Amino acid sequence: MNTDKPLMLKELPSDERPREKMLAKGSAALSNAELLAILLRTGTKADSVLRLAERLLKKHEEMGLAGLAVLTPQEMSRIKGIGLAKAVTISAAVEIGKRLASLVPGDRPVIRSPLDAANYMMPKLRFEAKEHFIVILLSTKNHIIATPTISVGTLNASLVHARELFKEAINYSAASVILIHNHPSGDPSPSKEDIELTQKLVQAGKVLDISVLDHVIIGDNKYVSLKEKGIIV
Repeated sequence: MNTDKPLMLKELPSDERPREKMLAKGSAALSNAELLAILLRTGTKADSVLRLAERLLKKHEEMGLAGLAVLTPQEMSRIKGIGLAKAVTISAAVEIGKRLASLVPGDRPVIRSPLDAANYMMPKLRFEAKEHFIVILLSTKNHIIATPTISVGTLNASLVHARELFKEAINYSAASVILIHNHPSGDPSPSKEDIELTQKLVQAGKVLDISVLDHVIIGDNKYVSLKEKGIIV
């Protein structure tokens, strides 16, 4: 018997096909490959949709399911059998997962510590391949008002303008802000540029009477607070 031959979905018992299995047993009963197969919908002549899902999961095998978060639709579409339409569907599902993971119970989450800020933004930024600079806008009672993205790319003063950042704060009538950005390397240690930019934005905030409470740098499931390090006083 040739065990390498892909088993087509129609050859599986009906209660083992991903869609039917989800309806009968719930989504928690499905493997990562089975959940991904539902999004992919169809395979190819050579590969069943389950085999195709397994191939995609092995693209960054060392990261497991988290590998999907670092793949762009263009990168996914290079895998035979996955066109841009399927790749975009998967990327959309990953983004929904990130947003759900970042939700905090209650209508307006409260930031009471650097850990709160890091936990709130970690799901969104942990696996980003580029640096994202985001500002958390806070009310007088430290409720989150909004989290606009100020820039995407290498972090430096030319990309993160004080006027753009504080324009968002003024538009939302924010009382204070927390600066957030990620290090794609996974190491959240602040660079010289991070510190210089932080000091520049803190001074700009003082002029506008909008406090910069902290600058939190996100790594791979870890963070650094420049407030806790004494860089922001």
